[in-house]
Amino acid sequence: MRLRPALLLLLALAAPAFAQPAKDEKAAQTPEAAVEKPAPYDERLERLSEILGAVSYLRNLCTDKAEDEWRGSMQRLIDLEAAGEPKRQERLTAAFNRGYRSFAAIYTACTDSAVVAEGRYRAEGATLATEITARFGN
Repeated sequence: MRLRPALLLLLALAAPAFAQPAKDEKAAQTPEAAVEKPAPYDERLERLSEILGAVSYLRNLCTDKAEDEWRGSMQRLIDLEAAGEPKRQERLTAAFNRGYRSFAAIYTACTDSAVVAEGRYRAEGATLATEITARFGN
């Protein structure tokens, strides 16, 4: 029982040290971190990027000729939304690749379910793009 009050006292005395970063930690923060502020719609953009990757894979799987339209749309999105922001570019690119690879791991041939998935993803992407533009567009 004697340890409990001593432990509480120790924690109470140590608490201010935990609450504030040390001077060395403040110096370690880079100005780059302050420059690259996430946009309030970044999660939605990442989801849209993932959808573009999935649709890119599925369209190329299920059409007779190769399509580069979806990859081009992704590049335009990166150019418009993350120019000069390498970390945002990396996140958006990773989301595109995740969407692409998730379907590449499942579908090696075009099936009815692949066609349905592609249609659903295109619809979700269109809705998401409309919502982002309506809510956050200029």
